[in-house]
Amino acid sequence: MLKIVYFAWVREAIGRDEEQIERPGPGSTVADLIALLVARGGGYAEALADSSRLRAAVDQRFVPIDSPIGDAREIALFPPVTGG
Repeated sequence: MLKIVYFAWVREAIGRDEEQIERPGPGSTVADLIALLVARGGGYAEALADSSRLRAAVDQRFVPIDSPIGDAREIALFPPVTGG
């Protein structure tokens, strides 16, 4: 199983903070995972359809969206962070 954690407006659109899903196939990337989630429709499609508006972390390390998932235990998806 793979833990997916959602933050900010991504969490609000999907309607949950986190979930456990079946691990995608070998060689899958974060982008592949996002595509699987978008295919669920509803809030997933609304929040995740434009991956250029997303940032990701694999096991709490920031990564590009096209990074492999490998044997990660957790993927976090969130909007870009701004300071102020």
